[in-house]
Formats: sequence, structure tokens, C-alpha cells
Amino acid sequence: MTGNVLVCSLDGHDRHDTGRRHPEHAGRLDAVMRGIDDARLGDALVHAAPRPATRDELARVHDPRYVTALEEFAAGGGGHLDPDTAVSRGSFDTALLAAGAGIAAVEALQRGIAGSAFVVVRPPGHHATATRGQGFCLLNNIAVCAAALTARGERVLIVDWDVHHGNGTQDIFWDDRRVLYVSTHQWPAYPGTGRPSETGGAGAPGLTINVPLPPGATGDVALAAFDEVVDAATAQFAPTWVLVSAGFDAHRDDPLADLAWSDGDYAALTQRVASYAPAPARLVAFLEGGYDLSALRRSVTATVSTMAGATVHEEAPTSGGPGHDAVALAARIHAELG
Repeated sequence: MTGNVLVCSLDGHDRHDTGRRHPEHAGRLDAVMRGIDDARLGDALVHAAPRPATRDELARVHDPRYVTALEEFAAGGGGHLDPDTAVSRGSFDTALLAAGAGIAAVEALQRGIAGSAFVVVRPPGHHATATRGQGFCLLNNIAVCAAALTARGERVLIVDWDVHHGNGTQDIFWDDRRVLYVSTHQWPAYPGTGRPSETGGAGAPGLTINVPLPPGATGDVALAAFDEVVDAATAQFAPTWVLVSAGFDAHRDDPLADLAWSDGDYAALTQRVASYAPAPARLVAFLEGGYDLSALRRSVTATVSTMAGATVHEEAPTSGGPGHDAVALAARIHAELG
């Protein structure tokens, strides 16, 4: 992947206050932007402003009653949707921007100003279902973008390399032939979904691919999952757009999980996933998790620089960890599906 990289960020419009000591806080965006600066892209870095998602755009993936309830909850001062998921008075407006930023990035790519895009927003989105926010997530940012694309006839590959399974994204597209959802994630871990036997609904058999990995799994195991399962499925599906739920909490320094990846692994994964894009300006990555600020910063540098075709990373890719048996099981399940 080469060319300009578009960054679409909240750019000072983050009013989502999760409270003291919450791991998903505004400092994460600062770390991400420092990581982008560390990539030293110069003129190859371009910026676009986000815009709020419209109610019609949200309604493709979220029950309007949930959206209204979330808006009213925030307007009333907020609270918690669950023990982990905070809502403040400014959270709804911020979530609307986060949900619309991906569509703004797609629109900018279609104007020809960059070859790929990175959407730097919070709250993250991939745990939000059609009717419920959870797991730090309020609205499903990547799903809103994917649904906008499928509504006009596109075929969308979503690769979710966050350490936690994107249960909300899987649920939303479970029976949708226009979306191939792929997730590598730690097992066992929150939210307890993402078994390899979860392969899609009756209308979309085989279009959900889950590769749950054990604690300690290294980056080579994730790449093996792409070698043995994802490459063939992607070739058969023939996506016209590639979207990435780019969580960086599989890094070995992350406090909320137990995989053993390095920033070099994110460079390798980015290169592989970018190869699935059928043409320039068809790749968009969305920030999801990542809670050690130093690891997050380095991993973003590796990812964004690779998107620009000039990979920069401090750590070597990792290998030798467990999990190849989990990859083999997922490969066997999908081979039997045909």
C-alpha cells in the first residue's frame, strides 16, 4: 500500500467524559495522534473533518428507539449503560461524530485525495449491537460506514484485529451477504463470543470467520490465520471495500488482555489486510481498543506508516506462541462449509 494517508479525527470535538481512571479516556486520542506524527509522513499525510452521522445512516444498523434513548440519557446527564460503559452529557454528540467519521473518510477517498484512511475517534464501536451500547462502545462506527457502503451496492470486508471479539459488528451483519466479517481475538476474554463455530446466518453462511486465540499467542499465529482461512475466503468474496476494526490491545504491554503482539506485528497485519483492497482508496481503518498509551502510540506508527508504504516500527514481529491449533480448527470448519 502506498500513497497519501487520510486522517479523520475528532480534532478537539471530544466531549465524551468517561470519568477518572477509566481505561478508555481522551488521552488515547492524544497518543494516537503522536503515533501518527512519529510516522513522519510529511506531505503524504492529509486531514479531513468528521461529520455527524444522520439518523437515516444510524438506522441502517441501530434501532432508532435505542438511538433516541441514548440521546435522552446523555441529555439528562448520563451515567452508565453497564459497569464499563460510561455516558456523559457530551457523549451522544461525540458518538454521532465518531459514527459519521468513517463515512466522511470514504467521501474524502472518493474525491481522490488519499490512498487509504485512518479514522481516529472515540468511543470505540465494535461491541455496540443494534439495540445496546456496551464494552466502552455506544454506536457501532465501523458498521455504520459498512452499511452506508452496502446500501449503494458495495461488498465490504471487515477485518477486526482488536483483542476483544466484535460481537456487535458480528450481530449486525450476521445474515448479510454483502459483508464478510473476520475476527482474530483472545479466547477466553470479554465479551465471550466469537467461537470458530459462529460462521454466519442462513442467508450468509461462511461469511463470519472467527479465529479465537489463546493467551500468549504471537503475531505469527494471527498471520497464519490469514494464510489458512482468510485469504481464500476473501478471494472468493471479492470485496470492493476493506474496513479494519483497528484495536491495538493485542499488544503484549496492554493491561486489559494477554496476547503477545508487538508493533512489528501490526505492520505485518496492515500489509496483509491492505493487500485485500481491490484498488487504491478502498481501505479505511477505525480506531477501536488499545489501553497502554506507549504501546498504542508505537502500534499506530507502525500501522499508519505501512499504509503509506514506508513502514516504521521499533519492535520485531513476534513468533513462537501458542494458537496454531486454534487456526487449524477454524480452517477445518470453513473448509467443511465449502
